[in-house]
Amino acid sequence: MSATAGDHAGKSGAGKTGAGRAGAAQADVEQRRGVFTSRRVFILAAIGSAVGLGNIWRFPYVTYENGGGAFLVPYLVALLTAGIPFLLLDYAIGHRHRGSAPLSFARLRRGTEALGWWQVAICFVIAVYYAAVIAWSLRYTLFSLDQAWGSDPEAFFFGEFLQAGDVRVTTDVVPGVLVPLALVWLGVLVIMALGVQRGIGATSLVFIPVLLVAFAALVVQALLLPGAGAGLDALFTPDWSALTSASVWAAAFGQIFFSLSIGFGIMITYASYVGRREDMIGSGLVVGFSNSGFELLAGIGVFAALGFMAQANGVPVDAVAGGGIGLAFIAFPTIISEAPAGALLGVLFFGSLVIAGLTSLVSVIEVVISAVRDKFDTGRLTATLVVGVPAAVLSLVLFSTTSGIYVLDVVDHFVNQYGILVVALVSMLVVVWAIRALTGLGEHLNVHGRPRVGATWRVLTSVVAPTGLAVVLVLSLRDDLGAPYEDYPTWLLVVFGWAMVLVLPVVGFLLARLPWRAGTHLDGPPPGADPAAPLHATPDPTTGATGTHHEGDHR
Repeated sequence: MSATAGDHAGKSGAGKTGAGRAGAAQADVEQRRGVFTSRRVFILAAIGSAVGLGNIWRFPYVTYENGGGAFLVPYLVALLTAGIPFLLLDYAIGHRHRGSAPLSFARLRRGTEALGWWQVAICFVIAVYYAAVIAWSLRYTLFSLDQAWGSDPEAFFFGEFLQAGDVRVTTDVVPGVLVPLALVWLGVLVIMALGVQRGIGATSLVFIPVLLVAFAALVVQALLLPGAGAGLDALFTPDWSALTSASVWAAAFGQIFFSLSIGFGIMITYASYVGRREDMIGSGLVVGFSNSGFELLAGIGVFAALGFMAQANGVPVDAVAGGGIGLAFIAFPTIISEAPAGALLGVLFFGSLVIAGLTSLVSVIEVVISAVRDKFDTGRLTATLVVGVPAAVLSLVLFSTTSGIYVLDVVDHFVNQYGILVVALVSMLVVVWAIRALTGLGEHLNVHGRPRVGATWRVLTSVVAPTGLAVVLVLSLRDDLGAPYEDYPTWLLVVFGWAMVLVLPVVGFLLARLPWRAGTHLDGPPPGADPAAPLHATPDPTTGATGTHHEGDHR
């Protein structure tokens, strides 16, 4: 061997050794961040995030209001042309760059880090109010046993339970909300402190199967009620003329977008915890179709129950159909009071709301915790307390009072319509058109993903999905500028609505100005993150022995 060849071999060997050390160091970083131990855990966690309150109380009424059975056409089109492509984009960003939303964006292109923090700020706001609805559902699970709402569920909900008075902000605490809300936060903080696998993963492994079994039992019981057929006829009878309405198509894109937990950091964060050799495309398809399957199941269960309610009261289904808080806390208690085995129906319904809400809340707050850990190099417990305690205190202060329902309704509307929608649209446009990262992200997905994504995915992600989101945004803006949302006072809409959505991106850009912890790899995927590279040796975190890094069992 010549000297030159020997030098080259030596340099190559040194390079491989350096790459090996970098890979092992990255593996150590990822072990400290946390990982899902298998593809199955990741999929269940992602389904747990996607399947939330909106699947149960939003999808059935949106379908009914927008053409019934005919709505399924634009719904499926939106799922295939925008929802799943956008979901895969989120997966690619997080999986390739191995970080929270801010860190993944910083590695994608340093100047885009603020987008990640904007998403983090939105998740913090959502977590603060989302916990309150879970607390209501928890209390109503118990109310179902003796039907505590009596003969007038609406008066009970707003009067005796929430003690809501005039529309104003008060400090008058409602103990019946304060206690369950505190319990919800205590449970969430324990889950978050346990970590990615032992907390989020284990919760999903237990709760998602329980949710599916409980909700399936609810649907069966609802279908056995007299009048259930009339409810299903009302839901699924197609109004084909609705397909010519732009608002119906916008409703379909909006439903898909809001129900898949895309565009605000959750799927970026979760994907960063997945082994680098996993099939993210196949996982995305499983999550997307599972979420839609659950929505259809919810539609069947809810409208079968509404059909019974309509028949029992001698009115048409459209007289009792509704969605959101009114469906859950007014219509369903009425059904529970009148239905055979109503207590069981109530426990199944409100118990499902608690589980679906809890798994979604965990995913939302994890976006914030993961970002704090990455940026400031804190331990899991410290980050959980730094994020969770202020969020819990704010939640208790704002939503356990007699004005909580009004503040919650306004914050929920504006953070969804102009927080999530705007940041998702801006992020997509920046990634696709400003820094032109789509091709590289697609190549990353294709290394181990099947079916492969190509030009079709790029067109859907760069044109169809942002166009759909823009239409939804414009129509929402038109409605809110045309009339005050729910006729609330202007000061309430300005303070908790418009001002809040304007402040969030500012917070994001300010947080992006803070320095990263020393040694944080920025500008590109970290060393050892290449999904095509061979598995490397890494020390066992518990024994210190060196072995092959397994990155989950890939089942």
